[in-house]
Amino acid sequence: MGERIRLPDDLSELPEVETTGEWKVYWEGLQCGEVRLQQCSSCGHKQFYPRFMCKLCAAEPEWLVFDGEATLYTYSVIRRHLQSPYRDMLPYVVAMVDLGDGVRMMSNLINCDLEEINIGMALEPVFVDARDELTVLYWQPSVSKGGKT
Repeated sequence: MGERIRLPDDLSELPEVETTGEWKVYWEGLQCGEVRLQQCSSCGHKQFYPRFMCKLCAAEPEWLVFDGEATLYTYSVIRRHLQSPYRDMLPYVVAMVDLGDGVRMMSNLINCDLEEINIGMALEPVFVDARDELTVLYWQPSVSKGGKT
């Protein structure tokens, strides 16, 4: 077994994030254990990150709950970081996660060994309570697709 990607016990030092405005529904979804994306009610385009309007036709998007299969598009292993809490996570993996329909998000992979990571692997969401009122989305290998945790 090689280097294990894990989270430290204390994530209270994570930087502040914008949880209001167009991001409010997204962060509320994470607290409910849902990954929420936007879909345009006019042209059907799906998008992430949240915006007040569709980036293709400028109509007002609606929110939907992502329930598809996520896959790893690409990733980078971070081995050096001087700031807490990131230095306590080393090594950690910054990943581009493909949610289908052209939607990708940047996040982190957890609960796996570095040598198990491969492009195209199936991923599932992990919702981590970092501090009061802040649940953070991470991704791990899909247990239903044969991944190990």
